[in-house]
Amino acid sequence: MTMSFHDQVIAILPKLRVQALALTRNRAAAEDLVQDAVCNALSAQDSFAPGTNFPAWMHRILRNRFISDLRKKRETTDIDDMPASFLSTNAAHEDRIVLKDLDAALARLPDDQREALVLGVLEGMSYQELADVAGCAVGTAKSRVFRARRQLEAWMIGEEHVGKDRLKAKASSLRQQSDRRLEEKTVPNRL
Repeated sequence: MTMSFHDQVIAILPKLRVQALALTRNRAAAEDLVQDAVCNALSAQDSFAPGTNFPAWMHRILRNRFISDLRKKRETTDIDDMPASFLSTNAAHEDRIVLKDLDAALARLPDDQREALVLGVLEGMSYQELADVAGCAVGTAKSRVFRARRQLEAWMIGEEHVGKDRLKAKASSLRQQSDRRLEEKTVPNRL
């Protein structure tokens, strides 16, 4: 049974929200981006060829909309220019600190690497789907994920965080989980 266009749009919304949040790093802006992308998709619904990769088509629309919005704004604020008080919180639990450090490290990654990492590792997209969304070769998608993971590892476990055993353990655990997910996708199921 083939899903209708509208049903496919509704089904892809959670993944679009994750991608939008990875791109914008702002929940309100992410919701606006998803809404704009869905409006674009609905208005271009006649251009979608049934039987092709609908998720890649939608992710591409969202990504293109994000790029268009960036070009319109042109005014950005570098995270280094923001007052430290905007980036700090009084964490009541050590896991919050770990997640905050991870979020800050993710924000430091180049946009293409962050997007590839979030969609590939957290959303579970294949490298081919990543390549389709980003409009690049499969090898480039793999390279972006690899470089992003290695850079996060260097920032999270490197010299900046010497002595934070819990942080090291959490980062190592996250890496092992992502390795298992990627391995499960690349190893064919055998009966």
